[in-house]
Amino acid sequence: MAPRDGSDDVLWRPTAERIEQSALRAYLDWLELRQGRPFADHDALWAWSVEDLDRFWISIVDYFEVAFSAPWTQVRTADPMPRTRWFPGARLNWAEHALRRGSDEDTALVCVQEGGEAAREITFEGLRRSVAALAAWLREAGVRPGDRVAAYLPNTEHAVIGCLAAAAVGAVWACCSPDFGADGTIARLAQLEPAVLIAADGYHWNGGTLDRSDVVRQLRRGLPTLRHVVHVAYAFPDRPTPEGGATWDEVMAHDEALVVDQVEFSHPLWVLFTSGTTGRPKGLVHSHGGITLEGSKWAGLYCGLRPGERMFTSTSTGWALWNMQLGALSQGASIVVYEGSPGYPAGAVWEVAARTRADVMLLGAAVITASQNTPSTTERSPRQQHDLGRLRHLMVSGSSLPPSGYHWVMEHVSGSLRIDSTSGGTDISGAFVGANEYTPVRAGRIGGRLAGVDAAAWDEAGLAVIDVVGDLVVTQPMPSMPVHLVDDPDAQRYTESYFGTWPGVWRHGDWVTMHVDGSVSMHGRSDSTLNRQGVRLGSSDFYDVLATMPEVAEALVIGVEQPDDAYWLGLFVVPAPGQEVDAELKQKIVATLRDRLTPRHVPDEILEAPAVPHTLSGKKLEVPIKKMMRGTPLEKAANLASVDDPDALRWYERFAAARLGPPD
Repeated sequence: MAPRDGSDDVLWRPTAERIEQSALRAYLDWLELRQGRPFADHDALWAWSVEDLDRFWISIVDYFEVAFSAPWTQVRTADPMPRTRWFPGARLNWAEHALRRGSDEDTALVCVQEGGEAAREITFEGLRRSVAALAAWLREAGVRPGDRVAAYLPNTEHAVIGCLAAAAVGAVWACCSPDFGADGTIARLAQLEPAVLIAADGYHWNGGTLDRSDVVRQLRRGLPTLRHVVHVAYAFPDRPTPEGGATWDEVMAHDEALVVDQVEFSHPLWVLFTSGTTGRPKGLVHSHGGITLEGSKWAGLYCGLRPGERMFTSTSTGWALWNMQLGALSQGASIVVYEGSPGYPAGAVWEVAARTRADVMLLGAAVITASQNTPSTTERSPRQQHDLGRLRHLMVSGSSLPPSGYHWVMEHVSGSLRIDSTSGGTDISGAFVGANEYTPVRAGRIGGRLAGVDAAAWDEAGLAVIDVVGDLVVTQPMPSMPVHLVDDPDAQRYTESYFGTWPGVWRHGDWVTMHVDGSVSMHGRSDSTLNRQGVRLGSSDFYDVLATMPEVAEALVIGVEQPDDAYWLGLFVVPAPGQEVDAELKQKIVATLRDRLTPRHVPDEILEAPAVPHTLSGKKLEVPIKKMMRGTPLEKAANLASVDDPDALRWYERFAAARLGPPD
């Protein structure tokens, strides 16, 4: 393998002292004694972890002292993915592990609201007491293991407490952020047939307070299985409480000891929803055991968190980063819970990091790009405005951080900061690739594959390729892969989604280059998934909303990565007879998408089109049109014999050619 630090584009290298003092090195020292062999660096760890996958995950169980109340009979079953089951026979509870390390007086949550108000700190004792109160109320309400607890909450302590309490009683947690409208939320939560809904009345964004009371009323009507509702008077605390249900204060009045239900390793913990690109959003069901192991590995070895440290994640409750950050609690570290826009006022995310004395940050690449483009954060750097001396590690997710972003961080945030671009997310509630304490930081590159992740780039023939763009695949199972999908009893949808191309091999849907030196480059989605500001959006959400507009006959949404690291989201609209896509209709479309979905769903451009082409089975040709928008000739992008309206597809070919301009 080529040296990792011999390139001219290295921006940062770890010192020997930093490596020696890292949590990763402490684990490797322990592993050397256990295995009776040296582990010089992370490359040695990764190679061993995929050669002896079972023993690696046993080491994670033992090193992080994962306590099973019943023993396991084998590490994993012999069933191929997606039917592999880990540690059968073992019983545990994720919430118990998340809450067990912090001392009573140590800070567990640092709660910050947009606008610079003083942070509120909740100790581990206070968090455990609140979780115990909600868990007791849930049991009194008849919630039993396997029941579903749904939430419509912003990034506040209520969401953390709710998730931990649901897990404590063995219920399944699912949360939608209140920037989703009623349609998008019901499309997700209704699949679960929830028994309980915990809902806030609003949230804060860009200097305003957004009222979601009407959406909550629609959720109560649109989720017929609800037996109980807990109202969280967060944004408008002086309003009268809606009729029916309990208030958050009433629930917190319970004063009982924390009791957790021991469940089997694969028992459902939470559901994360995909974007819903080709249909309704997929509900990915993650397990207590898988998340306990993956969360311990990620927070303990790759975030390197220790008791007393703080992790600040800029996220909403609808993004997998929110769930991932909870792993910090299992290490006795605290999490900074920030509710609001990362860019209001300008540079807010850096001010919060300094004010809360964060050691580790996790945020979307779009936040850094926005900071780059904001004069107030470039003319006067965050490092000039704030004391960021405690910050040692910046993790970036959601989309690839462009090289200019690396340089901006080194210049304007900290020259000694380890930048860690990662990729993974919703599907595994974790990461496939990222950096570690041994790898240098190189602009535009990810450090490498993470331990226990047998990832590769494959060509169309299913052969591994190096220094060539290929499909990101994972060839051995991971404990945090979903145990199943919602409403998919025979795993048909699960298999088609991830294993339809190569049976028994997880195809993630990303273009990736595995370089000879072990580093990784990501090139965006290999399918039609939309990615806006680091958050994946589903085209079906657009179509569901636009279908209710009588002026729109049909629509097609396409997202395309641009050469300048920008992202273009275009909406092609076929108007209904007698209509035209004029300024008035465009304004109505924008308002409708913003109101019923989120501001992220507002396209960059709305264009009138004569028709939308489909496959013969009726699927819109999103992928071929996206390929043409990136320069792929029509004959390579689609098979006209399988298209219901070839002339319509040729119209998009002409549009793409005109937009791209003549070839160089």
